[in-house]
Amino acid sequence: MPTDQPPEGAASADARPVLSFSAKRRGKAPSHLADLDLTERKRVLTEAGLPAFRADQLSRHYFRHFEADPAQMTDVPTSMVEDVRDTLMPSLVTAVRTLTADDGMTIKHLWQLYDGARVESVLMRYPNRTTLCISSQAGCGMACPFCATGQMGLTRNLSTAEIIEQVRLAAKACRDGELAGGPTRLTNIVFMGMGEPLANYRAITHSLRRMIDEPPAGFGLSARNITVSTVGLVPAIDKLAALGLPVTLAVSLHAPDDELRDELIPINSRWKVGELLDAARRYFVASGRRVSIEYALIKDMNDHPWRAQLLADELNARGKGWVHVNPIPLNPTPGSIWTASTARAQREFVDTLRRNGINTTIRDTRGSDIDGACGQLATTAAKEEGTTDE
Repeated sequence: MPTDQPPEGAASADARPVLSFSAKRRGKAPSHLADLDLTERKRVLTEAGLPAFRADQLSRHYFRHFEADPAQMTDVPTSMVEDVRDTLMPSLVTAVRTLTADDGMTIKHLWQLYDGARVESVLMRYPNRTTLCISSQAGCGMACPFCATGQMGLTRNLSTAEIIEQVRLAAKACRDGELAGGPTRLTNIVFMGMGEPLANYRAITHSLRRMIDEPPAGFGLSARNITVSTVGLVPAIDKLAALGLPVTLAVSLHAPDDELRDELIPINSRWKVGELLDAARRYFVASGRRVSIEYALIKDMNDHPWRAQLLADELNARGKGWVHVNPIPLNPTPGSIWTASTARAQREFVDTLRRNGINTTIRDTRGSDIDGACGQLATTAAKEEGTTDE
């Protein structure tokens, strides 16, 4: 949050270091209805000796009613339940921990996958939307030093169904009123949880189809309410643009200069800031969707006014009105040397961008009292259970 191959172009000969994006798979996840399109679901049922029309029936239960247990589907014959479960609806995701924050408006889940790998998702209710932040990988191979997930290393890619299960469970929680304020509807998805989404490109694009397609094929969510983030896998950005899906691209930039970004984002040694921003601009031209620039403000590291000016200059050099910058006060991990910028530094950074005509909004931070930074909950749980060496 699949393929174990790097994005196209990642393995090309280059004088710069080449990073491997391969996931260390523990074995292929069991095949699930959400891995398949509607035609493939019918084929699988037919090959298992079950009626093809059941594919529509099962899919409507899953994508419209958020039900994944065939035993709870009253129109599925009892004699067929085990075959359906084995063929199309195995259990993939189990809750390990659930924490709430922000007076019940935020719920963070730690999920255990079929092979023991763990991922996190965060469900957040706002006045005009309900947003789910999902994981695309267990751990992350990008090794960004200020990120809890980056320091975990990469366990493996998530399958399409493991990604989609996070969405189904959140949609069900919204419907059932688990967030403060009563029942609501899941409206927005952001791929900003654990992992580098574009390093799991195949599963991500299949997941987007399941999210966007109307029931019974998928959830019927608006593509414009889905955001895919990346630290800068340039060839995969171009591939995503070519798909023609009007999802929002978010670039985790965190520094406008290569000298600092090489330290903060190791993949910058492969694709430099200029190449990344050029690709982001191409995405805007192809999709018509304004690109989000994510910028974690780290005290005395990247929050200088001159870096804000450099960022504004780099963005304006590629046109006007094509980006929106989201400075984010860093949510530090326990014991880390990295900490959030002061309020004064944040204001000066934002004011510099706005004076230069850059649309800028400080992003709301949720769940700071419940291991809010991505990867913190998984790390905390592992330590408490004695499954780490720390």
